Amino acid sequence: MSGQQSSRRRLSSQVIKERGIELEAWIRFLRAHAAVTRLLSAELLETHGLTLNDFDVLAQLSRGPDHGLKRAELAERVLLTASGITRLLDGLERAGYVGRAECPTDARVTYAVLTDEGREKLRGSSRTHLASVRALLSERFTKRELQQLAELLGRLPMRGDADCAD
Repeated sequence: MSGQQSSRRRLSSQVIKERGIELEAWIRFLRAHAAVTRLLSAELLETHGLTLNDFDVLAQLSRGPDHGLKRAELAERVLLTASGITRLLDGLERAGYVGRAECPTDARVTYAVLTDEGREKLRGSSRTHLASVRALLSERFTKRELQQLAELLGRLPMRGDADCAD
């Protein structure tokens, strides 16, 4: 172990004593999320001209019925506000990756729909994204550790969990 890693572990032990393991875990979780998000987004942007949010929207639309979703539902799935999803979709529409469709039964509802060009963009960027995620995780964790990590993270509330009453 290098001197820097050793001092980082000592500092971490001191921080744990002062703040508690819960806060230390939370801080590491947030920092890891931010770093991984920046890394994956930069790779997608450099290789395919998409941000991670762009990619997420295209992926969510591909899973929707007829490759589309209500804009409000899409915003919820990708954890964006109504104005945030509007700005993001505007850019994807200009690029030709997403189109709009009106709801035949409710004029207030608009769907975002993946175009053929969007499906093609998603196919190429999915390969890059999957390879990046696999490389990032397999360099740092064994298969067993990844299974444990997935199980541990699965215990945290996910989108919508807090809204459900038992």
